[in-house]
Amino acid sequence: MTTHREIRLRTRPGSGLPGPEHLDLVRTPLPEPTAPDEVLVRNRWFVVSAALRTLIGGGVPGAPFPGIDPGDPLFGAAVGEVVSAAPGTGLRAGDLVSHWQGWREYARVPAASCPPLGDALPDPVAHLSQGWTAYAALTRGVEVRAGDTVLVTGGAGAVGTMAGQIARLLGAGRVIGSTGTRAKAERLVAELGYDAAVVRGTDVPFAEQLAAAAPEGIDVLLDNVGGEQLSAAVDAARPGARFVLVGALSGQLDPRGTGTSARVELDAYPLILKRITLRGFSPLDHPETGEEWRTRFGDWLRAGEITFPHVRVAGMERAAEALREVMEGRHLGTVVVELP
Repeated sequence: MTTHREIRLRTRPGSGLPGPEHLDLVRTPLPEPTAPDEVLVRNRWFVVSAALRTLIGGGVPGAPFPGIDPGDPLFGAAVGEVVSAAPGTGLRAGDLVSHWQGWREYARVPAASCPPLGDALPDPVAHLSQGWTAYAALTRGVEVRAGDTVLVTGGAGAVGTMAGQIARLLGAGRVIGSTGTRAKAERLVAELGYDAAVVRGTDVPFAEQLAAAAPEGIDVLLDNVGGEQLSAAVDAARPGARFVLVGALSGQLDPRGTGTSARVELDAYPLILKRITLRGFSPLDHPETGEEWRTRFGDWLRAGEITFPHVRVAGMERAAEALREVMEGRHLGTVVVELP
């Protein structure tokens, strides 16, 4: 084989969310390692993430990943199988590794950037869970305490479907999630450990629904959304509430924007009077939590105490449409493209 396929950005959308018409599935020469520390990996699975909206829009200053320009391949978390590796890399053909060059069939990756999976998790695809973000945020960003009432915005997304379960396992007394449809709200409660779910965009204002779901207020917010949901959480906060912000879906998925800003108006008075702490957070600031999370995640999975909600989409041909579906909120949990 001398060629493989990858998905590239054809053009940025002038308005609205990116879709298949903005992407190209192209055949290109197979990458070949050119340095002794590089390995060739055949991808088996990769994640379809709403965060690509921001990168397709050009990215934002200070973000850990650069923007994607027209002609560039998309990228994201992936799990693949080593095809070839030099002896000094510590990797061998057949090893399963994780890396960030998804959206292509083969990838040339520095050995230091594709650690082997090991046996911490029972399913290789579980390494593509976004649970690390939720775990680090709830143990380092706010430190959930026994009996806390926790609100997770974007509860049906890749982070949110894990965050509700993790909050419960960490001792939260009541867990509330927000989502975009009643069907997903029902699944949050029935399958994922949430006590209640608030549905945005209904005739009942979000803040009113939240007040009913948390009549005594909230102690912790894990915010994936921003916007009116963050504002409503400030109103619902108990004195001393701790907020950790890990996402900005209100801006990323705004069909009128570019995905590169997420503005919100907050009343400063309750922030001050309730002594609310508001913290932006990235798990990259706490790398020690990565191995800690994988160990606990594996133990919880084997004990049946947690699940990894995800949808598998078969083949590169479906990937572009899967991205549109993710941005339109059609799925619950992580969306993974599976390659034959």
